[in-house]
Amino acid sequence: MSDITVSQATDAIYTSLENDNEELDVRIAALKAAMAREGVKEAVFETSKLAQPNRQGRKLMQAYFRKKGVATSFT
Repeated sequence: MSDITVSQATDAIYTSLENDNEELDVRIAALKAAMAREGVKEAVFETSKLAQPNRQGRKLMQAYFRKKGVATSFT
């Protein structure tokens, strides 16, 4: 998963979330690397594409990604 874009990494994370978090840590690492290459400071996710689009689900996801070193926001 090297040399993927932030958009591709974000889509891979959506897929992982749909598949019960399969390979989520690997995909977060790929997102983090893509963000560093492109100079992006924050990953933006669409709430409608999340497995748990409610506030609790967003906060849980945000906390987990923060532990992995990725700042997140939602649209």
